[in-house]
Amino acid sequence: MAKISRVQLKQLIESAIFVADEPLSQERLQQTVLEGLAVSKTMLKDVLAELKLDYQARGIQLVEVASGYRFQSMDSLSPWLSKLWQEQAPRYSRASLETLSLIAYRQPITRGEIEDVRGVSVSSQIMKTLSERGWIKVVGRKEVPGRPALYATTKEFLDYFSLKSLSDLPSSDEFIASSESEEQRKQLLTLTEDHESNTQELPSITTEDPASDLPDGSEQPEQLH
Repeated sequence: MAKISRVQLKQLIESAIFVADEPLSQERLQQTVLEGLAVSKTMLKDVLAELKLDYQARGIQLVEVASGYRFQSMDSLSPWLSKLWQEQAPRYSRASLETLSLIAYRQPITRGEIEDVRGVSVSSQIMKTLSERGWIKVVGRKEVPGRPALYATTKEFLDYFSLKSLSDLPSSDEFIASSESEEQRKQLLTLTEDHESNTQELPSITTEDPASDLPDGSEQPEQLH
């Protein structure tokens, strides 16, 4: 195997993550740009840690998310950087974000269980849009009459909110203990919104009137009877 100096290795890894159009995992780095080079997993891990420290005080930071490593801007710079994009950010209703939050915290969960917690029906458009966005997916069927689909979040969801794993989500103990509390649902919604990432590919999410639905719809959730 060819040898590479630590300085060259650091430059190579930095460049690879910079030009990649998606987060790069350590495994992916080993299989691509580092293939044929005498670079151990330990050395790669150490260099990535050094790079994270190098960028810690800069406007651009090296962040590890579920799919791997990527560069992104500091959260605190978002209000100014957002001026670079003239198009309006997609707007999502409270119902949409509450549904996403419940799936994130209580997965795997059925649509009926989400409706039991929220106290209103979940429109098909909400589930469709969250699925098309790549944030949720069907991971199985619950063994009860009708065998309803079980939903869970995806790596894309974690990547978007700059999370490495579900364990990085804020604690939801109080919310789960009293899931019918409107105030706690609002708190959970706020926590979800706080995890917006500042990548160039995806603009921020903002909420709108609870009575409205997703960007293309105007359906108001129907009360359960």
